[in-house]
Amino acid sequence: MENFIYRNRTVNQLIFLGFGNLREIQLLLFWLLLGIYAITMVGNSLILIAVSVDKRLHTPMYFFLGNLSFLEVWYTSNITPKMLMDLLKKEKTISLVGCITQLYVFCALGTVECFLLLLMSYDRYLAICNPLHYAKVMNWNFCYTLSAATWLLGFLLAAGLNFIVTTSLTLCGPNQVDHFFCDLTPLLKLSCSDTHPAEVAIFVACFAVSLAPFLLTITSYSYILFTILNIPSSSGKKKAFSTCSSHLIVVSTFYGTLGITYAVSIGTESVELNKMLSLFYTVLTPMLNPIVYSLRNKEVKNTLKKLLSKASTALRNWSNAAPHYLSLFCPKNVAVQ
Repeated sequence: MENFIYRNRTVNQLIFLGFGNLREIQLLLFWLLLGIYAITMVGNSLILIAVSVDKRLHTPMYFFLGNLSFLEVWYTSNITPKMLMDLLKKEKTISLVGCITQLYVFCALGTVECFLLLLMSYDRYLAICNPLHYAKVMNWNFCYTLSAATWLLGFLLAAGLNFIVTTSLTLCGPNQVDHFFCDLTPLLKLSCSDTHPAEVAIFVACFAVSLAPFLLTITSYSYILFTILNIPSSSGKKKAFSTCSSHLIVVSTFYGTLGITYAVSIGTESVELNKMLSLFYTVLTPMLNPIVYSLRNKEVKNTLKKLLSKASTALRNWSNAAPHYLSLFCPKNVAVQ
């Protein structure tokens, strides 16, 4: 996959078609996606800061939440900035190396997210279903090992998948990708060789990194819900459910979006519909995660309020002191306006 052979000439770049059918509203789409990207970056960064500075959040649950926020920052940054620039450009090009890199990072971080969501559900399973063994099992060494293994495994599996896909495809013909980023399905359509080996590799990878973790996550929450329903007091049920409701919403959003996208891609040939659905898991889902946790998680909400209050106070003090510090750099016979 080093170049394209098209009409007896070598082509070393791809052209994104993007949202070509929405030319009239591309500027509006630019500002909308820019706003979503800004909210995503600020929201996930605040979650990371809150988890880092507040000692009350130094627990396994929030450690994995910090991992998820860190991941979402890079996950959306792998695609959104390039997409935003392309919305303002007439010709939306990307080099083959850049395309393969974007595809690799997208697959790797998507894999890591599936495993992270599984780890977070396992953490809640132990906390609710086996509280007496929770502290012993979920110690910091175990958490660090699980986290490192998740990141390493995600990038190794993505590297293997990319190697199989890029070495089994012969790309020739028009170098136009009918998408806004380098995804697997649009790239397969550019191949003039047999795509069966690549399709088999993609199917196996999808099962290993998305379906299997999803089934294990559902199993964990089945035990969690069964345990919660057996709690005698209503206040106990409410407290237990509140500790995992945020994560359950995030899991439902993530896998629900993937499931709908997969079902639509099988049931219809509408490329434009697939593009719009792809926006959900590449742009919208990373924005929703910090919103869900900041609105529904009391500890995170209180920490964010304190951080924002301190930042507001510091900014106000700085603005009040600015004229004094400015006067120190002005001659004594010059009045500060």
